[in-house]
Amino acid sequence: MNTESRNIVLLDGGMGQELRKRSSQPASPLWSAQVMLDEPHLVVDAHRDFIAAGAQVIKLNNYSATPIRLERDGSAAMFEPLHTAALNAAREAREESGREVRIAGCLPPLVASYHADSVPDDSVCQRDYRRLVKQQTEGVDLFLCETMSLIREARAATIAAVEAERPVWVAFTVDDRDGTRLRSGERLSEAANEVASIGAERIVVNCSVPEAVTTAMYELATLDVPFGGYANGFTSVAPLQPGGTVDALMSRSDLDPAGYAEHALEWVRLGATVIGGCCEVGPAHIAELARRLTDDDYRLVAY
Repeated sequence: MNTESRNIVLLDGGMGQELRKRSSQPASPLWSAQVMLDEPHLVVDAHRDFIAAGAQVIKLNNYSATPIRLERDGSAAMFEPLHTAALNAAREAREESGREVRIAGCLPPLVASYHADSVPDDSVCQRDYRRLVKQQTEGVDLFLCETMSLIREARAATIAAVEAERPVWVAFTVDDRDGTRLRSGERLSEAANEVASIGAERIVVNCSVPEAVTTAMYELATLDVPFGGYANGFTSVAPLQPGGTVDALMSRSDLDPAGYAEHALEWVRLGATVIGGCCEVGPAHIAELARRLTDDDYRLVAY
């Protein structure tokens, strides 16, 4: 195996659920964004803990701060302050850590996770993703289009990110029963080829059960693009509806740090070069991944 193939980008874990566990406030439809308003120190602490665990890339805590979600669940006026706070928290944590980690800007679903039928029309997608990109560009090292459930949603996010001349990674969420298909029913291979043709440099599968991510790794391994995965720890995401709160979801009991690492290391064996965690995956999980990868002579890198 050549030296480059021993390089693994280790992402952080699921900020939203980690913040819910640390917060004293009740669950909100604004999810992790609400913590930015009520207890901003928790965001810095969580970022710093993920970095200390070994994460080489941390994701901006702006997942629920889209124009549509803020207008529905809060106030449109919160858009700029929330993004400024998220950028400041990530930078502060990086500076305090003394490590050269990268900050990934987040381009999330505009309306709701997992619900392909909630994606706005193309003109709205393009407008809002460009607005998100403009708000984040100066403070991030790359863009991660996260939890994309529909090809045209991913296309709009990718176009907006590529225009900013930053590296672009796209993460698709797949059907938990069939890791070869997005939650929209579209083929993962088709989706991956579409965004790669626009300029996405890495294709990742996220916020799906680990078993579906494993299936997806076989699918992505046939394509000519670097790939990876980061799974969630939910039993099912079906109960979460647009505008709902995450306390409707239940976590699995078999995905402690050691259990999760077994899945993630299988992705590496299948060729993944980017791994990490999504919802319910905390700093202890990332620390276990870092330990296991290092013990197996992999090198943790930021790109």
